[in-house]
Amino acid sequence: MGLTLVRRVRLRLLLAVMCAGLCVWPVPVGAVEPGAHVGTPNSPWHDLIIQAEALGLPTKFLRVIPPDFLTLEFEDLHMFAAEYHPQEHRMLLNLALSFNGAGGTLKPLAKMTHREVSTLFHEFFHAYIDYIGSQLDGQVLGPEILRLRTFAEEQQRCWYQVVTITPVVQRKGATEIRFLTEREGWEALNESWAVFVGWAIWSQLELGGAAKQGRPAYATEQWRQRLRKADQDGDLIGYYEPEDQAERQVTRKRYLAPSHRLTPQELRVLLEVLFGASRGQAQRASSVMEQHRSAPKEAMPCRS
Repeated sequence: MGLTLVRRVRLRLLLAVMCAGLCVWPVPVGAVEPGAHVGTPNSPWHDLIIQAEALGLPTKFLRVIPPDFLTLEFEDLHMFAAEYHPQEHRMLLNLALSFNGAGGTLKPLAKMTHREVSTLFHEFFHAYIDYIGSQLDGQVLGPEILRLRTFAEEQQRCWYQVVTITPVVQRKGATEIRFLTEREGWEALNESWAVFVGWAIWSQLELGGAAKQGRPAYATEQWRQRLRKADQDGDLIGYYEPEDQAERQVTRKRYLAPSHRLTPQELRVLLEVLFGASRGQAQRASSVMEQHRSAPKEAMPCRS
């Protein structure tokens, strides 16, 4: 069953009818953590989780998002496959992600292409970051999620405050240094991490049976080989929309340079907190990446 929606209708209103209040789904003993919010069986959010688990996809970070937190809408998008607007907690998906393109029901995950599923998880990560950033009660989130939030704040101040960009995307070797505003820095971080989440989901689906060896995909040699290549090719980079209106007339997005791609430390934290990797698994995965990034001298050094 898909995630039932009416175009332009708030997901929170739909879920309010189906589940008054927040309920906890049955999960294995020890899997319930602070910050877990789910829905009742047969609710749209619950069905989405079940579909993801049937495909062997990680759902740990999805369970953190309260079902009534975000608004999900379909629209005939022309420039992008999806958008997330944190000010409104609103996710906007292209009609292609809806059943029969009608904009009423989310297409079943098993019927989506690997790219479509990765796009969906990319956007759900934005909702996750939006939620944990807006939650003032740290006890609700728990220490592991607070660790991620604190790490994100540190990275925004140092790694994403002064960045190198590629003004011409086709010429990755031509770079410029940019001093980002606080909003631009947060967006660069958010998109960089979301790009990795989407890539990780896509890679797992692409591996298919190769990743099903009784271990999670990120613990397999095939996945690590893909990670090594993505890192070397500079694929794991984010972008931001410039605040300067004159610059926005030239381009909607500024992409970070390959030298400012995802760091091994970021990968380790994301694998542990979002995907449930052990410290050893995360360390082994990050070891295939280039261990040092050449940041601009003006930037504050990140903590190692």
